[in-house]
Amino acid sequence: MKPTDTVVAVFADHAAADKAVKSLASSGFDIKNLSVVGKGYHTEEKAVGFYNIGDRMKVWGSRGVLWGGLWGLFFGGLFLTLPVVGHVIVLGYLAALIASALEGAVVVGGISVIGAALTSIGIPKDSVMTYETAIKTDSFLVLVHGTAQEMQRARSILDAASAFSVDAYDGVMA
Repeated sequence: MKPTDTVVAVFADHAAADKAVKSLASSGFDIKNLSVVGKGYHTEEKAVGFYNIGDRMKVWGSRGVLWGGLWGLFFGGLFLTLPVVGHVIVLGYLAALIASALEGAVVVGGISVIGAALTSIGIPKDSVMTYETAIKTDSFLVLVHGTAQEMQRARSILDAASAFSVDAYDGVMA
């Protein structure tokens, strides 16, 4: 892995995260350099089902449009059930890191697999805790990886997409 820059944005809901991903893609960002992390939605009234076939996922329910659409854009993803947090979907580069961590059974003291993946690319542990809390409260993370110049552009796009927060990390491993 080579050092790269990463921008992490927190969005209130799936619609805002979807809008941000579409804005990044339409601005020329390679989907391979994006990651999306958020919880699946499960309620008794509006159940969401997940069904994997190769690299495609179909999702049923009122919030299925986001995950079905995003899954088609990304090359890989994971569906995890984490203690306390519940169901979480991870798409993009971060999914590969989590899969590697799961294969090696690597979890960093006291944080989840998602936290371990974020820590492994160099995001500070205090920030990781903030992002884990955001996921627990049904927010969505959008991560962009690339050069410093690309990250300046990504930050502007994510700010314009009404993110709760947008943080940049220089020289993390991606």
